[in-house]
Amino acid sequence: MLISIVVPCFNEEEIIGRFHDQVTKELESLAADFAVEFELVYVDDGSHDRTLSLIEGIAASDSRTRYVSFSRNFGKEAAMLAGLQHAGGDVVVLMDADLQHPPELIRRMLRLHGEGFDQVMARRTRAGDRVTRTLAARVYYRLINRLVDVELVDGVGDFRLLSRRTVDAVLELTEYNRFSKGLFAWVGFRTTTFTYENVRREQGRSKWTFGKLLNYGLDGLISFNDKPLRAALHLGLLLVSVAMAYATWIVGVALVKGVDAPGYVTLLVTVTALAGVQMVMLGLVGEYVGRIYYEVKRRPHFLVKAANTPVPHRRPRGELVRR
Repeated sequence: MLISIVVPCFNEEEIIGRFHDQVTKELESLAADFAVEFELVYVDDGSHDRTLSLIEGIAASDSRTRYVSFSRNFGKEAAMLAGLQHAGGDVVVLMDADLQHPPELIRRMLRLHGEGFDQVMARRTRAGDRVTRTLAARVYYRLINRLVDVELVDGVGDFRLLSRRTVDAVLELTEYNRFSKGLFAWVGFRTTTFTYENVRREQGRSKWTFGKLLNYGLDGLISFNDKPLRAALHLGLLLVSVAMAYATWIVGVALVKGVDAPGYVTLLVTVTALAGVQMVMLGLVGEYVGRIYYEVKRRPHFLVKAANTPVPHRRPRGELVRR
């Protein structure tokens, strides 16, 4: 059995060498215990530092290392897609290069995979996170699981093991706007989750700013359902109903008591609120139209400027999914 470790990288020069040493040590131990082979597939997402040159040096000295380098920064979703496309293993493990995903957990993943699970997801605790971030995450996951058609688990990120048929199924999904957490949940197959203690980043800073996290959360909300559009319709109907009821009440009061002084404040607040709602609804519709715009262009998810191996030979599309 061949294990592929897919590692998206962006400006990781401070830690990539140590990551490779630790992961290789763990994989060599696994190779001895489980009689397996392994490969590492690094995806350089247009780094601005020496990440690519360091990866090239690692690949030159270790034949089990493969790499792909993008022409610019296309984002982590594109990097994970490229890694899955270039991974030839019977199982694929997705990991970050910052050592917040402990390499020793790969052993536990393999054992669970041996029990018949196609997806093994590592769920981190939120120990050490800021209280505000923890609360925001809990609220977000409760909200999104009420809206999307798949279940997303709080604390489960990209650190997971995927069987070959799961990888092939994910690669069948060719949409441009990708939200991998949702895609992994959508393809299904037998899945299990285990919990591990949160690990602090050893070097550098996280690339996930508040703005990026917010946009990523919105991507997850919009990419997997059209319920926000339905909610906009319901809100519009509710506002029309309230407006009609208010108009009926105003007419009734005018008929019974006569016309009072004009309600300037009420009118101003109502017009401002309705204008705000309209702008939100237009923005929501615009998000969906924008995604359609990118889908119909059919642009590639990324462009490769350097790689030390071609994409592995693939089985016919859908072959593994049908069994």
